[in-house]
Amino acid sequence: MSEARHLPLPPQTRRLGPYGLEISPLAWGMWRFKGSDVSAARALVEAALDTGITLLDTADIYGPDNGEPFGAAELLLGRVLAEAPALRGRMVLASKGGIVIGTPYDSSSAYVAEAIEASLARMGVDHIDLWQIHRPDILTHPQELARTLEDAVKSGKVGAVGVSNFTPAQTAALARYLTVPLASIQPEFSALQLEPIENGLLDTAMTLGAAVLAWSPLGQGRIAQPSSHREHGVAQALDAVAEAQGVSRTAAAYSWLMAHPAGAIPIVGSQQVARIAEAADALKVRWTRADWYKVLIASREEPLP
Repeated sequence: MSEARHLPLPPQTRRLGPYGLEISPLAWGMWRFKGSDVSAARALVEAALDTGITLLDTADIYGPDNGEPFGAAELLLGRVLAEAPALRGRMVLASKGGIVIGTPYDSSSAYVAEAIEASLARMGVDHIDLWQIHRPDILTHPQELARTLEDAVKSGKVGAVGVSNFTPAQTAALARYLTVPLASIQPEFSALQLEPIENGLLDTAMTLGAAVLAWSPLGQGRIAQPSSHREHGVAQALDAVAEAQGVSRTAAAYSWLMAHPAGAIPIVGSQQVARIAEAADALKVRWTRADWYKVLIASREEPLP
């Protein structure tokens, strides 16, 4: 098949939204980053960085899902950075806040300011490169949130701001009031979770020039271990490309997202060194339009119009 019929490979680096900060086309997430072994935790951070991943994504709520306290993942990263301070200069550090256990969401000016300060303290840093509202707080007006995020950037404590799990309308409303660029949009997005394609969120991101950070890019593990008819269909469509190009199904799944013109950045969630390194194979997968659409059609379980 001719070279011209392939979609472009993802760039080796890309900009974080309209900001000048360069980031990798893959990110590493710390939802399952846990424990008290600093050496083991450091090995994971170094594995990501050595693979070429520069964008590291955490959140203040990461901890309770692992049976640990609120803020535990940030604290563990802080211990790693205290032991190896030079690692900080190799990463673009992203965190999130706004989820409050029992509330459940608070994006008020007072709470967001406190949450950013607490994250800085836990990680032992004076600056977070990208800070995102983790989930939309329906009771906070987007104008109030915009002023709060602008203040965080002006203070120098935050370099860029973004949103996670926002709808297209919520994203557009916030962008309407912001005077600083919205750098990122972080939805659940995989070959099994097509909502960002179908609801216009990726179009919103392209309109704003915002980076798309895709969480759960393996469909919460269902792409690696399919069980339903739909999941097996998607796996087979991915395997056809993966086997032809000598990569794993997971690498093909990451690359399928990256082939979209929004340039989605899959957040690799594995806490295994070998799996983190394997993710880099996604950068060499070539897609034709026909093969890409076969995955989409398998996920939809019906032909396109």
